[in-house]
Amino acid sequence: MNTTDYEKIKQEAYYANMQLPKLGLVMFTFGNVSVADRELNVFAIKPSGIPYEELAPEKMVIVDFNGKIISGNLRPSSDTKTHAVLYKYWEHIESIVHTHSTYGTAWAQSQRAIPIYGTTHADHLTLDIPCAPPMEDSMIEGDYEYQTGFQIMNHFKELGLNYKEVEMILVGNHAPFTWGKTPSKAVYNAAVLEELARIAYLTEQINPNSPKLKESLIKKHYDRKHGSASYYGQ
Repeated sequence: MNTTDYEKIKQEAYYANMQLPKLGLVMFTFGNVSVADRELNVFAIKPSGIPYEELAPEKMVIVDFNGKIISGNLRPSSDTKTHAVLYKYWEHIESIVHTHSTYGTAWAQSQRAIPIYGTTHADHLTLDIPCAPPMEDSMIEGDYEYQTGFQIMNHFKELGLNYKEVEMILVGNHAPFTWGKTPSKAVYNAAVLEELARIAYLTEQINPNSPKLKESLIKKHYDRKHGSASYYGQ
């Protein structure tokens, strides 16, 4: 395969990764974004341990959906195998974002789903942002990053969730993952998750007994943006 075939996703992965520090979602070398090419069955991902200010499109690493490096001179992100698993089994994902954003990670460390308290949340989801339970010891001691992909998918299966409708999750004791049909949507979802995590945290500080949003408001706010008769936006 000619390396020029990968230029588009390398450019897209670079641009998407550079949005993370701009949005305050990462610090130092935390976090990563990948972008897939479904026709070539590969994805471009941030190299491991490279500061964001030193990134460039040509430094992105090309990996297949089995986690094998196809092109690149640098080691890919340590989370590469997690991305590979999700791309392999969730065929409608085109981009994945992993951050250790402050509030999202705090909820993940608390092993709690982010409750749906208000209409800002309902504009994006009709349920709590799920939190996968901490990984079993046998999975941790094995191929940890590979198993993280199954940790995410197994929790979706347990809850009966559709990854095309719910594009975000917390991994218990770890941090958030988001995804989407485009890199911009995956990054948007990462920023939304962090803001919803922050708002939910503040809500519980003001009133520890805050009730969840009632179903009628959840439906109204979600449907006006995503329903068949949506009327939000142009």
